[in-house]
Amino acid sequence: MKMKAIRYYAPNDIRYEEIKIPELQEGEILVKVEAALTCGTDVKTFRRGHPVLIKKTPSGFGHEFSGIVSKIGENVEKFNIGDRVVCANSAPCGECFYCKREEYELCENLDLLNGAYAEYIVVPQRIVEKNTLIIPDNLSFAQAAFSEPLSNVVHGIAKTPIKKGDVVGVMGIGPIGLMFAKLAKLKGAKVIAMGRNPLKLKLAKEFAQADIVIDITKHQDPTQLIMSYTNEGRGLDVAIECVGLPSMWEKMFSLVRKGGYVHFFGGCASGSSVSLDTKRLHYDEVKIISSFHHTPKYFKEALDIISKGEMDIEKLITKKMDMKYAKKAIEMHRDGEAIKILLEN
Repeated sequence: MKMKAIRYYAPNDIRYEEIKIPELQEGEILVKVEAALTCGTDVKTFRRGHPVLIKKTPSGFGHEFSGIVSKIGENVEKFNIGDRVVCANSAPCGECFYCKREEYELCENLDLLNGAYAEYIVVPQRIVEKNTLIIPDNLSFAQAAFSEPLSNVVHGIAKTPIKKGDVVGVMGIGPIGLMFAKLAKLKGAKVIAMGRNPLKLKLAKEFAQADIVIDITKHQDPTQLIMSYTNEGRGLDVAIECVGLPSMWEKMFSLVRKGGYVHFFGGCASGSSVSLDTKRLHYDEVKIISSFHHTPKYFKEALDIISKGEMDIEKLITKKMDMKYAKKAIEMHRDGEAIKILLEN
């Protein structure tokens, strides 16, 4: 049995090919992909490869998806053929040093699933058992596919002590930043969203419902403007960096009030370093937070948030395209022409 799939060969080289569908091993399921989404991680991988996602070439590509169970392996009991499911792109082992401390996102045996840009995808046993969920009847496949990216943000928000009335600044308003801004609003915060892309700035208002949207291209240094929107000009209660640039990490650190929190969510390039004022860290008691990835708990919470209609998640879909045009979709995402592109078979 064969299928059409996007295959990664090298940076900037992905191809739509016909390949054999792998045989199922015990505990695995075969999912017919109904919806797959472009992602910033996929864009980075497309541009320069990825040491974890791409272990050998050619390789499958894409990791945010939902679909229908088409076939089940031996000893699969939780799911049946025909079930509508959404699958995370990893699952913790439950046995390593970090899993035993319930720090599942840091699992030493975390293996990432790739290959969603295809007609079918084989889901490994551990993900089937721990991180695959039935899609509620009220949700479309497209909505459910947002569970993986949103689960990273739900995890980040859970680590960030945002209180009602806090002033929260979000720098970098791609899909992740927009979801951070929206969840901060749902917690009762006053949200300042900062970015440069007109499409993203528009969605900061329409999707995230940010109180203040700042186009940083119109301000050589927006520090004073940002400070003017905070309580008595003292600085942000919480600053969230979703860009992943050392210069932006340092900027957001400087915008937090005494006793405030800065969340470094955007992952900088490996080997990057930043300079932070130790006086602010110690005497101003500025607290640093970081979060990575997701866990089964946050994956389920993300699906619940979408199911309850707490955010109009489909507003983040800029365009729908056929799966065979995945390369064009990734290029559009890379060039800032789209927030998310929905790929369908």
